[in-house]
Amino acid sequence: MTPATDTPVGHADVRTTGSTDALPIAPALGLSLDAARMPRKSTLVTRRILLISVLAVILGVASAYVAQLLMLLINLITDLCYYGRISDVIGPNAKPGSFVLSPADTSIGAWVILMPAIGGLTAGIMARWGSRAIQGHGIPEAMEQILTNESNIPARMTWLKPVSSAFAIGTGGPFGAEGPIISTGGALGSLIGQLLRVTANERKVLLAAGAAAGMAAVFGAPVASLVLAVELLLFELRPRSLIPVALATVTAVGVRYASYGAGPVFPMPAVPEPGSLALAGFVLIGGLVGYASIWVTRAVYGVEDLFEKLPIHWMWWPVIGALVAGLVGWIDPRTLGVGYDNIDALVQGHFGLAVLLSFGALKFISWVISLGSGTSGGTLAPLFMIGGSLGAVLAIGLNQVLPGFHIDLRIAALVGMAAIFAGSSRALLTAVVFAFETTRQPAALLPLLGGCTAAYLISALIMRNTIMTEKIARRGVRVPSEYAADYLEQVAVGDVCSREVVTLRASQTLAEVRPWLNDGAPETRHQGFPVVDETGRVYGVLTRRTLLDPQWHYTQTLGELVTRGPIAVTEGHSLREAADHMVAEKVGRLIVVGKDDSRRLVGILTRGDILAAHARRLREARESSRHLRFRDGLKPRPATDDLMEGYGHARGSKKP
Repeated sequence: MTPATDTPVGHADVRTTGSTDALPIAPALGLSLDAARMPRKSTLVTRRILLISVLAVILGVASAYVAQLLMLLINLITDLCYYGRISDVIGPNAKPGSFVLSPADTSIGAWVILMPAIGGLTAGIMARWGSRAIQGHGIPEAMEQILTNESNIPARMTWLKPVSSAFAIGTGGPFGAEGPIISTGGALGSLIGQLLRVTANERKVLLAAGAAAGMAAVFGAPVASLVLAVELLLFELRPRSLIPVALATVTAVGVRYASYGAGPVFPMPAVPEPGSLALAGFVLIGGLVGYASIWVTRAVYGVEDLFEKLPIHWMWWPVIGALVAGLVGWIDPRTLGVGYDNIDALVQGHFGLAVLLSFGALKFISWVISLGSGTSGGTLAPLFMIGGSLGAVLAIGLNQVLPGFHIDLRIAALVGMAAIFAGSSRALLTAVVFAFETTRQPAALLPLLGGCTAAYLISALIMRNTIMTEKIARRGVRVPSEYAADYLEQVAVGDVCSREVVTLRASQTLAEVRPWLNDGAPETRHQGFPVVDETGRVYGVLTRRTLLDPQWHYTQTLGELVTRGPIAVTEGHSLREAADHMVAEKVGRLIVVGKDDSRRLVGILTRGDILAAHARRLREARESSRHLRFRDGLKPRPATDDLMEGYGHARGSKKP
């Protein structure tokens, strides 16, 4: 009878996604290596990255032209709805370059109240009979697909999202175009990843590449788009993902430059370098705007909760939100549409205190109610206008109270824009780099870093979820909030494995082994035992269950029960490689062999050993201690044995 053993699986997965060096060994070692087909080579990147990079470049081109097409569609709808023509967008009198047509100069009077309702109704109808996933601002929905659905976005989203957003924004909805473009680019990348034979990780990279390329094409900000992909979509910082996404953003910006030129999206006049007091003021402004971002986030989801209580079908909610946006737009037409021209005015210092107060408050009311109603549109541009207005107002106040600070209103507006995004989304680096790339104002870089960091700090202390994660967190999706180095990568197998291993001989019979197991001695309580041959070399591994299985006759030798070589790692492997190998091979323990002699048994590594290794990580994070004392003459305290408690043993030592 053939013994029942686990079938070795997962070699290809280990080779491509984890360790390539953790190899099963057997007495015929060379044959085992040939059968495994897992050469010892770096897993930093593989040749697959060339294919993914080529696809990312194609995505960069496609996303750039899709972005241009969406902006054209928004402008066409705006021109038709508010000016009764399309000549501003198409024809010999069309405006040159990249622009977003503003409804602010319309002369249709009170009809402006009803105009956004057309877009709201269109978005509601498309959501009901197309996909409800088009509702919202795009990034949370992409995050959810990455985290829960292996980056598989339905193909219909590649046209449902941009068309619904174009109608919602073009008819006067107070949204930015960047969210729908990011969502559309991500859907396009996911579609390519579903049509081709790629892994889930590669499909995630393609999704992020398409999304980042869309944002880069709109704002000409390749680095900020790359960082946004890392902070909000990829949840990792690895070469295999960075390289394709970076190539996609560079390509998309290259297409933008070829179409519209290389100027900044939000040109800003030269501003003086801030002094130390002014810098302190900008940090204070950033912290205050960051606190405001918490309430902005709560307001958005509070409005959503109120709409959930309405006794009408959710398809009609966007119409109600759009009517509010239209009413606010009738009061101040500058709140309608994308409003990139308002951002220009803010960073150029064209708004006075009265305009800043009224415009900021009205834009906030219009955007929060419209977005909370479930329509389709972006958050970045509205947040910039709200935060920029608040930053400039705070700067005016500080200059009145502390005139010696000399706070520049234009830099303050820019800091407010970036700080409210950093606080509400906690994408710190994205906010700083984006504000710099879109204005190309080097004097603002230090204030941006200080202000956004203050906003990030306040937000992280008070608010658990962000404007990007609250919606999906309510549905039970856990979103990574920190990107830390893998602790298991830092620990070698040889540092934590059990060195004193109880082995059995291949020549022993079950008649000899079973009474020994039934004695109940401490050394018999292990769940697996390495089997060695006469020379002491590893022959295989047998579990306690197999040894006591009554289907095997007591006259059988242990060597007859071994049907495959043990699954092994060397002392030099990391615990991450070992853990990956355990999962791939579906085993709970690994034989540890020497670095120089892969047949020499050194120890055994169990899942318990891997878990125990985390004790040091937890201690370093939770326990406070002093290592220098002034009364000791600043001499370092000597290391004690208890410092290594819970870690296994010191490097190079043996377990007792």
